[in-house]
Amino acid sequence: MEEERSNRKRKRPRRRNNRAEKSSNNPKHRDQVVNKIDGDEGGDDSGPSGAPPAAANRRVSSAFLDKMRAKLSGGHFRMINEKLYTCTGSEALDYFKEDPTLFNVYHTGYQEQMTHWPEQPVNIIIKWLKDRSPSLLVADFGCGDARLARNVKNKVFSFDLVSQDPSVIACDMSNTPLDTSSIDVAVFCLSLMGTNFASYLREAHRVLKKSGWLLIAEVKSRFDPNNGGADPDRFSKAICDLGFASVSKDFSNKMFILLYFKKKVSCISFCQQDSVVQVPIKMNFFSKQEKQNSKNGEIVWPELKPCLYKRR
Repeated sequence: MEEERSNRKRKRPRRRNNRAEKSSNNPKHRDQVVNKIDGDEGGDDSGPSGAPPAAANRRVSSAFLDKMRAKLSGGHFRMINEKLYTCTGSEALDYFKEDPTLFNVYHTGYQEQMTHWPEQPVNIIIKWLKDRSPSLLVADFGCGDARLARNVKNKVFSFDLVSQDPSVIACDMSNTPLDTSSIDVAVFCLSLMGTNFASYLREAHRVLKKSGWLLIAEVKSRFDPNNGGADPDRFSKAICDLGFASVSKDFSNKMFILLYFKKKVSCISFCQQDSVVQVPIKMNFFSKQEKQNSKNGEIVWPELKPCLYKRR
């Protein structure tokens, strides 16, 4: 028995040696062993993918820095976005005048947010304009990168807080350089941001011609009363009290709503002996409440909650 045990002990090393010999004949295993030995001998001469560790470290460092920059940029965008929703237009204008680079930070973040939207409201407005006469004069309040102006044949007056293009006019949207009753279409595409947004709409009413169009695209959550948003009917009523008539509402998109209004006409024009005579309307075109609101300048505007983006 002792002899058999000693024989087994002597045979075991041979089986291990045989396995080692078979493994050494495997090219893949041999290369792994060689690389392991080379790595052990060479110290820091190679990285995880065969590249020098300095280059590999640079790649890892660059990716890490890019990720951190993206986080910082996103945080900066959310800060600026909240500022714009919680201050007046004149305050926002001064804010960007002090540091115009913040405008780039904001719009870079804004464009990144828009990539998550299945459809862009500006594209719907572009199509709406293309279906109508190119002779219509358009005012784009809060134009951003002036995409609307670049995609239609109409003459478009583009307004925003900062001008980075000769075609964009930098101003407070409650006080544009346009003449009274000079515009056919006024557009607010995700731009009713200031706490004094009502003054922007008053300015649109001033510059619009009689029967001129007012188009508003806004984030849908701002008009969800169940989640702190404004009642869309109350908002539409306030605009009508300003002197507009509601034409249509589109709530079909899950991200934004579209509201279409036309400026009311307060007098009738007719021809008499080759001359145009303006006669005030005698019928009840405006309600008593609308007349009273117009007289007193009192319009009840619902509060539009800020659209604050969550950290992703």
